[in-house]
Amino acid sequence: MFVLLMLFLFKYIDDLIGKGFDWYIILELLMYASATNVAMALPLAVLLSSIMTFGSLGENYELVAIKSAGVSLRRAMYPLIIVIGLLSVAAFLFSDYMLPVANLKMGSLLWDVRNQKASFLINEGVFNNSIPGYSIRVDKKDPDGQTLRGVVIYDRVNNSGNVNVVVAESGKMFRTADDSYLILKLKNGIRYEEAPSEKEYNPRLRFTRFGFKETEQKFDLSGFKMQRTDENLFKSNYAMLNMKQLSYYKDSVTRKADTNALNTLAILKTKYKVLNPGAMNLSSLKVAGFVNVDKLPKIERARAAVMASENIRSIREMLSTKVQVDADFNDKLRNFIVEYNRKLTLAVSCLVLFFIGAPLGAIIRKGGLGLPVVMSVIFFLVYHIISTIGEKYAKEGDLSPILGMWIAIIVLSPVGAFLTYKASVDSVLFDVDLYKRWFKNLLKKT
Repeated sequence: MFVLLMLFLFKYIDDLIGKGFDWYIILELLMYASATNVAMALPLAVLLSSIMTFGSLGENYELVAIKSAGVSLRRAMYPLIIVIGLLSVAAFLFSDYMLPVANLKMGSLLWDVRNQKASFLINEGVFNNSIPGYSIRVDKKDPDGQTLRGVVIYDRVNNSGNVNVVVAESGKMFRTADDSYLILKLKNGIRYEEAPSEKEYNPRLRFTRFGFKETEQKFDLSGFKMQRTDENLFKSNYAMLNMKQLSYYKDSVTRKADTNALNTLAILKTKYKVLNPGAMNLSSLKVAGFVNVDKLPKIERARAAVMASENIRSIREMLSTKVQVDADFNDKLRNFIVEYNRKLTLAVSCLVLFFIGAPLGAIIRKGGLGLPVVMSVIFFLVYHIISTIGEKYAKEGDLSPILGMWIAIIVLSPVGAFLTYKASVDSVLFDVDLYKRWFKNLLKKT
């Protein structure tokens, strides 16, 4: 979980630095991120812990003592199978009830964090345009961080350009107690203003210059405060729904797609009629209101051709729109099905990776954090890569959503069964000396 949280921080570090967040905002975001990372951390933890446990038992010859007492490896695994079964049930309940809430909380908070303005900072020799309508520049800041030298403020509140300018020799900067306003106390300065003339017939501007010994400028900082978005705006996202809600939205989208298809068909029926020329003679065509176009006058034939062309163009545009609407409906349906099966695969993946890790640890007979970590990372990468590719193809429509979400488990289940069998018959599958002897014998024969 620590590694996954570090990856999360590296991904969003640019959105977190320099915005003046309180510590509890960062902590809250990490808490929600840790909850959303359970789907990746829990299967890896089960795989690593099972390899370490049985590897330590094998390294200390405790598995030998268990088998010498007449207890097979599969029977020795029964208590852990029960524990992993309960853990899988807990993982399913977590993914169905708690994970959607965590996704909702993190999604809304991350949206607010990424849209938060950077903290208001005045740097030496640089114009700061963070406050709407103002541009502030100072020549120098004293070490106390509050005293300013050579202050220039451009006032553009009225969208009139750089016509109002304040220049001061020095000033002092501080915020109000609630951080709602920034106060600049300026000393020994001049304010320049340009305004239209009061006389309509004289288009010349009026220039005014005010000198002051001391004055105050007040700036609104409400735009730099953390603004929380209503979470209800994110609730319809498929990642923030439980299985019951996913089924409801899936049925709703299916009904909308069916209604759209029926409406399109009803409109198309008024545009054309399907005829079977072999089953209809000329008299029946006349009764149905059809006439031979070749016998019509030239003007009527041209008019009929134009009308037919317009109908064809209208039908093509309608079908083109229908194809795009159907594609959107299918994308939504695939996302709902993918998310529905994700909640089941989390629980089953814990069982599958346990049946890979436990016999693998019994075979390699190494405990600790050395070889078990390497083996667990290798198998987890295989599981993660296969599941990621399957999910990608499922969302793009190149693969069935159900098969795409379960393909990693389908591929690794035979591996778990094979390793369990090898461990139960005391196989030396990963004995390096065995392969060395086999290779030496092969060289002697050649």
